[in-house]
Order: sequence, then structure tokens, then C-alpha cells
Amino acid sequence: MDEERFWRLVEECRPPWPDPDADDLSSALVERLTAEPATVTAAFAETLSRLLWELDRRELGEDESSDSFLHTRAAVVAAGERAYRTVRADPVRFAPFATGPVRAGSLLSVPGRAWRRLTGEEWQRDTRYTYESYSNRAGWECG
Repeated sequence: MDEERFWRLVEECRPPWPDPDADDLSSALVERLTAEPATVTAAFAETLSRLLWELDRRELGEDESSDSFLHTRAAVVAAGERAYRTVRADPVRFAPFATGPVRAGSLLSVPGRAWRRLTGEEWQRDTRYTYESYSNRAGWECG
């Protein structure tokens, strides 16, 4: 799944009301993905993991716990392409996501939930990039 399609899917699934809950977005994404072939879910997982991995950088997560940092990065992705690009360009823009009330851990379960509904099997796939905190070695190198 190319990045443009990924972001379009996120935007189309975002609830229309102000300050949508990440759980609502995640549920809508699962619904949308289960209307597609399982290969689309796998491609969504690949793109999601890469975007989260790209945010795995020292200047964003140095003072956060592993779980908190992962969920905050997921909140940035859940906020959409504009928010994501803004944080990538200016790490100071990450702070509101780190201190805000919305964490988006539910976004991480979207591929597994969709896969289970599509195939009846548990998600057993590895992605090219791991999104676990501190796994992007280049992002954590001292510079």
C-alpha cells in the first residue's frame, strides 16, 4: 500500500466529530479493511509499521517510557498525514501528542483485528520495520 492510499484511508475513516477517539478510528479502519482482500490488511500493516518506525527517534522519545512513546507515535499517525509531516519536520510539534489525553494504542491492533475477521486466524506476520520503541537504531544514534 503506498503512503498516499494509507493516508487517504485514515482520513476517510476518521470520525467527523471534533476530537475523535482513536478507538473510533481504529474500529472504522478494521471495518474498511475487512471489505478488502487480506493482502490490503498486510499492506496497511507494512505502511503503519514504517511510519511508526520513522518517528522512533531520540529527539522525540528520549524522556518517554517505551509504551508511552509507542502510543504517542500512534497518536501522531492517527492524527493524519498533516500532523505526521509536521512532527517529522519539527520535533517540537511532538510534545502536544506526548502530553495530550489521546493515546492511540488501539491503532496498533488494527491489522490483527482485520486479519482475524478476514481469515479466522491470528495475525502471525512480521513487518519489514518493527515499530517497537527504540528499534530504529539510526534514529537513536548520537549525532
